[in-house]
Amino acid sequence: AAHGARKMEDYGRFLALLASTLLVGFLSVILSLVWVFHYREGLSWDGSPGEFNWHPVLIITGFVFIQGIAIIVYRLPWTWKCSKLLMKFIHAGLNAIAMILAIISMVAVFEFHNAKNIPNMYSLHSWIGLTAVIFYSLQLFLGFAVFLLPFAPVHLRVALMPIHVYSGLTIFATVIATALMGITEKLIFALKNPAYSASPPEATLVNCLGLLLVVFGSLILWMASRPHWKRPPAENAKILRPIGATPEGTEAESTMTNSSNADKSDLRGNTEAARKQNIKFDEAGQRSTM
Repeated sequence: AAHGARKMEDYGRFLALLASTLLVGFLSVILSLVWVFHYREGLSWDGSPGEFNWHPVLIITGFVFIQGIAIIVYRLPWTWKCSKLLMKFIHAGLNAIAMILAIISMVAVFEFHNAKNIPNMYSLHSWIGLTAVIFYSLQLFLGFAVFLLPFAPVHLRVALMPIHVYSGLTIFATVIATALMGITEKLIFALKNPAYSASPPEATLVNCLGLLLVVFGSLILWMASRPHWKRPPAENAKILRPIGATPEGTEAESTMTNSSNADKSDLRGNTEAARKQNIKFDEAGQRSTM
């Protein structure tokens, strides 16, 4: 009973954290819209500053908020009964949407700069931002090829999984850092009278937006790095087939047999020991991709 109560308390803590994260994310998107509609020229697609404004709005909506949700989507406990493949599609789909929005937002900046004869790609913000977009697209492509399509061998998935996770979290953190640089740059350029240094209301609003982005990022990274909120590898542990008895579609179950000599009941229970033995198989998302 104590174990059950601890599980519920942990679940409650997860839900509270998830709710806070979503709230901070929504608030960031709302503040970006208040910024461009109340203090700037709104949104348009005609080479005016309104076209530039798509950039902060789409970056915060797609590259920060939606990417953040994509990162923690496997952690949602009510999805643990769903097939892993479905969750992979959701993870890949959200990341693809974030990618598309990021690309549109970059096109907006280049078009605006060219219409106004402003040089492109000279600032640190633009260098790191473009780097993040390039690495994100590579990550998306490799993730799709290795983890979603059923062709990659298990050992390759196992080897690439930690790299995939590390890259994803690093790119996400870099995007937030780049957004903070972009916000600062924009305020310094745009606030002339009164100047940024005079702390007009716009400056305060947008500084708060930056704070929210940092809070959002740290909440996502916290949820993504707690081992006990990992999707449990229970499905793998159910069947320990002898090697050779695996049908084509089930990738990792056969490898399970030589992973340990723990007895079956120990593996079936979701004990810490079972979880540790299973972890390297689940890492690679090794359930049937059929």
